[in-house]
Amino acid sequence: MGSLKLIATTSFGLEAIAKRELMDLGYEDLRVENGRVIFTGTEEDIARTNIWLRTADRVLLLMGEFKALTFDELFEKTKALPWDEWITEDGNFVIEGKSVNSKLYSISDCQRIVEKAVVEKLKTKYKLDWFEKTGPKYTIEVSLLKDIASLTIDTSGEALHKRGYRDRAGDAPIKETLAAAMVLLSYWNKDRVLYDPFCGSGTIPIEAAMIGKNIAPGLDRSFAAEAWPRIDKEAWTKVRREALAAIDNDTRLEILGSDIDKRSILRARDNAANLGLEDDIAFFMKDMRDVDLEDNYGVVITNPPYGERMGELKEVHQLYRDLGKKFDGFKTWSIYVITAEEDFEKLYGKKADRKRKLYNGRIKVDYYQYYGPRPPKN
Repeated sequence: MGSLKLIATTSFGLEAIAKRELMDLGYEDLRVENGRVIFTGTEEDIARTNIWLRTADRVLLLMGEFKALTFDELFEKTKALPWDEWITEDGNFVIEGKSVNSKLYSISDCQRIVEKAVVEKLKTKYKLDWFEKTGPKYTIEVSLLKDIASLTIDTSGEALHKRGYRDRAGDAPIKETLAAAMVLLSYWNKDRVLYDPFCGSGTIPIEAAMIGKNIAPGLDRSFAAEAWPRIDKEAWTKVRREALAAIDNDTRLEILGSDIDKRSILRARDNAANLGLEDDIAFFMKDMRDVDLEDNYGVVITNPPYGERMGELKEVHQLYRDLGKKFDGFKTWSIYVITAEEDFEKLYGKKADRKRKLYNGRIKVDYYQYYGPRPPKN
């Protein structure tokens, strides 16, 4: 198996966390850029990173990068890439594109040129004039940034935040990748209580439980590259077998999630049950102001409601005030809150120890981190 250039794409702000994940998986020589981490791997690593990465959106195979100032240049340099080593005779390849600050600004023209170049390359191997495109899917992207063209093939298929356990999402769900990042950015570990007072369909508690029990996030889903003949199916079997063996079935977690909406709690319980986490997460319907807690070095990680209309804003602002009052009496707890409300600290009644800018979908949010003391070593 030869050395491949791979890209883990991320939402803005999560690049460093994805890099840390890759380092923990044993990868070196990592290059971080806006919205992506570039690394070197093999065909087996396509399987491993798709199955294990919690905060990445996709894993892309980098076919080539080059400067392209004209359509002729784009065509010839694209045609020179080894598409025939990956795409099958019946491969269903589609071209996507984007262009930022480049002379070749017409995305549709760039897509057309790249498709023509790929077809010409495939003709040299398969001796066909027409490709049926009835086989495995290959999503090719031509991305131009400041006249540098990057040609990639998406190995993931559906985005990696679609783990497969969330059959029923709430009205305003947080992406699984962002929820996992919130947990990884916190000081929570499997020996501490975790509580989400606005749990919705349970994404943050479930992602925390998967981290606490070392459950690979992609274990129960499929990926586009699984259908590619170039990658031995045994590679996927091997990585899944290793992931199953790595699950910590002995640890019992103490994770709590509450919400005032009954439907959300029912969804959350169903989602946790899909992963067999019913004994590790307690979901219950209750206003967080009425929840009884102990001052036991617990951790709150939550995505509270954001107000959009005036009536909602008043309610949300009061909710933030009450949240601050609720946990002002719990001196050993650490609190982590993500919200688009720019006056959160003022409403909460305390300046955060750290504030980190992230994105929940297209919404700019801040991740407010309030650090409690470290628990005793025993």
